[in-house]
Amino acid sequence: MNKSLSSSVEEYRELTLRGMILGALITVIFTASNVYLGLKVGLTFASSIPAAVISMAVLKFFKGSNILENNMVQTQASAAGTLSTIIFVLPGLLMAGYWSGFPFWQTTLLCIAGGILGVIFTIPLRYAMVVKSELPYPEGVAAAEILKVGGHEEGDDRQGGSGIKELAAGGALAGLMSFCAGGLRVIADSASYWFKSGTAIFQLPMGFSLALLGAGYLVGLTGGIAILLGISIAWGIAVPYFSSHIPQPSDMEMAAFAMKLWKEKVRFIGAGTIGIAAVWTLLMLLKPMVEGMKMSFKSFGGGASATERSEQDLSPKAMIFWVLSMMFILGVSFYHFIGDSHITGGMAWLLVVVCTLLASVIGFLVAAACGYMAGLVGSSSSPISGVGIVSIVIISLVLLVVGESGGLMADEANRKFLLALTLFCGSAVICVASISNDNLQDLKTGYLLKATPWRQQIALIIGCIVGAFVISPVLELLYEAYGFTGAMPREGMDAAQALAAPQATLMTTIASGIFAHNLEWAYIFTGIAIGAVLIVVDLVLKKSSGGKRALPVLAVGMGIYLPPSVTMPIVIGAVLAAVLKHIIGKKAENREGRLKNAERIGTLFSAGLIVGESLVGVVMAFIIAFSVTNGGSDAPLALNLQNWDAAASWLGLAFFVTGMFFFAQRVLKAGR
Repeated sequence: MNKSLSSSVEEYRELTLRGMILGALITVIFTASNVYLGLKVGLTFASSIPAAVISMAVLKFFKGSNILENNMVQTQASAAGTLSTIIFVLPGLLMAGYWSGFPFWQTTLLCIAGGILGVIFTIPLRYAMVVKSELPYPEGVAAAEILKVGGHEEGDDRQGGSGIKELAAGGALAGLMSFCAGGLRVIADSASYWFKSGTAIFQLPMGFSLALLGAGYLVGLTGGIAILLGISIAWGIAVPYFSSHIPQPSDMEMAAFAMKLWKEKVRFIGAGTIGIAAVWTLLMLLKPMVEGMKMSFKSFGGGASATERSEQDLSPKAMIFWVLSMMFILGVSFYHFIGDSHITGGMAWLLVVVCTLLASVIGFLVAAACGYMAGLVGSSSSPISGVGIVSIVIISLVLLVVGESGGLMADEANRKFLLALTLFCGSAVICVASISNDNLQDLKTGYLLKATPWRQQIALIIGCIVGAFVISPVLELLYEAYGFTGAMPREGMDAAQALAAPQATLMTTIASGIFAHNLEWAYIFTGIAIGAVLIVVDLVLKKSSGGKRALPVLAVGMGIYLPPSVTMPIVIGAVLAAVLKHIIGKKAENREGRLKNAERIGTLFSAGLIVGESLVGVVMAFIIAFSVTNGGSDAPLALNLQNWDAAASWLGLAFFVTGMFFFAQRVLKAGR
């Protein structure tokens, strides 16, 4: 682009056909990547920044491309990548034994309706939370800065093209390691050292995922320390305590026994901590959300500012149309879902109405909360899974009351159906929450670039529709290739390669416990108590440091809940980011500029690590699915080396350390 941002943007084309096509292509890549990463480790990445870089690199070859067109592409692509968080709940339908695959139209319509409601519900919040708010919106601001850099003159050495190099380098590095670990299976993706003190079992865990190293770099030191505290609570206190009080079966190895205790007891403690953290966040945000909505609706009615192009949202009539249309689609989805059961007549229609209202009302409430949280801590760090847990509990309790009043709970098949309906309804809420998370972030980027809000909102809707068509086939592919923990499509599959789908596992367990009246409430309440204490600690830290120090309670809960082989690389990535920042910041000259450039390169390289590993996982899924379909192995590329376990662990560690040093070298070079 040969025009600077300071020139008039009124003549720029924004929502173009070529931009929508490019956005759709990026959407497919990032949605598939996020679905894979979310199912494997329970984390997804914000795709705004890599989408912006790719858009700049591609559209610069076309005449008339500009910064606002690039912004529309990243807006569309980021919406679809974010929609993939439906995998935090939906796989539970297979784990509960209700589905044996992912019905295309039911899954797609649910994603479309939930996603578009997420877009519409946050539009009235734009004026208060984006225009008039002091919220930092870290990813939204970062995306705007990268787009501005890409809009400089051709001679600028910090153009978007250099960002593509960082994305490609990170992607190639992580992709190679992922191929060696998951394809050839010559290196390990994790290792652990187990030991006993008396009868208490301890674990020193380590994971070798470069994608998670990149995720940790983006999370930052505060989040990393909180996750490390969670790991310490789980594996330094809880598991040793339970293992010292519960006899180890003679036919079970130490590691297997400890993992059983963690899955059956300690994870519920983590769930309680996550739940109380989500509820506390909602309570803290209640007052500013209400005030913000009042301001937004006042400005929404008209006024001088509404005539400015950069202040024009979708009209109230259009918003009402979209909301009613999506509620109708939700109702149709629930009708067909309920129609697959043997429940008919008035009870079936009651469930359709109740679920449609639950998804819409809870969705509206979490939309405001998630939008605010995204502005506060960023989309990647926002506790979507915590909000999902609270939603699942509410939906379960409401449907339990409906089921008991209607006499459905006496039949086992009906209880199983109500569990499935809870997960299906919860999936719609997660769609609303995740898109709300992303929407205000993108609108912040657009506000900084003087984009037209209503055009961005149309781009977000397009992104939701395109992403919704991708999610079901990718889920089906990954399920057939790897299976999920607790849900394998075929006998004899390698359970070690199954995708953990941690949030879906947890939410299925919680909903099942509520309907069976056997939920381990004692462990959940223990987690709630731990979370309450940590909330007080967080408040004290913020007050004593003037807001400079904090202890994110949700991150502590995730440290307790997620497998330590997943969380340790995140902690290492967070520490690496802090160390590199300290080294670069020691020199006084041009400190701010050097830090800013290093942060940009680090962010892009991290995104490359995440995308590279995720895409190799998806490609491997295609290869495995093809092999299995033709009667082959679940590991068609594995070399099957004998007595290789110890060597694989050391090679995994060596590859991880080498990747970490290469990452550090790129960031330090950018900071010179």
